[in-house]
Amino acid sequence: MTSDLILLLYASFNSQSEKCLYSNIMIAYLEGTLLKKETDRIILLANQVGYEVLIPLFVMEAVGVKSIGDTVSLFIYYHQTERQPKPVLIGFLLEAEREFFQMFISVEAIGPLKAVKALNLSIRDIARAIESKNIEALKRLNGIGDRTARKVIATLQGKLGKFALIRDEDTEQPLVADDFVEQVIGVLVDQLGHKMPEAKQMVMAAMKRKPLIANPEDLFDEVYRGEMLNE
Repeated sequence: MTSDLILLLYASFNSQSEKCLYSNIMIAYLEGTLLKKETDRIILLANQVGYEVLIPLFVMEAVGVKSIGDTVSLFIYYHQTERQPKPVLIGFLLEAEREFFQMFISVEAIGPLKAVKALNLSIRDIARAIESKNIEALKRLNGIGDRTARKVIATLQGKLGKFALIRDEDTEQPLVADDFVEQVIGVLVDQLGHKMPEAKQMVMAAMKRKPLIANPEDLFDEVYRGEMLNE
């Protein structure tokens, strides 16, 4: 084997190794110091590394009140493909918001970069618009016209009741007990951002309306229906 061929094989192997290593890098959560703010992104200093994170407008409303030097924690959607080799980080306050984002970009013609610009309303409001087939509300999203709004509804309607329950405002009340009830309360608090008293009140109201509910899926549906009735 000639030296030129050996060098070519080594270079090819080394390139493939770097490619595999590079594509396996994943960032799911960042907590650090706010170093810089712009209208649609921030730089977050974590472990002496500055990460540029794109921020949807509804998230920026919360992050924007922070001062340089404050601590910021974000759930990260990490985007990198062959067409987009430069990694893109998109930040969310709640894990449920990131989960919604992943579902939103499953709609034809909506990629991560278009989606991050589109989300100028809260996930709660967008999910409710989709579930109620409110095309006009969806057209308020940046870059979303009539045709895309209809695609969003056709793809996601009936799947977003959970996200329509993301915390809006505070309330209070006591507890109910049952494994599946505790499970639903846990999701409302840990994933959807509600405070414990509010989550318990929502669940208790749902159980009062339908006392024969026997599983978490039906309970989620009833909690969501109750929230829609209260609007």
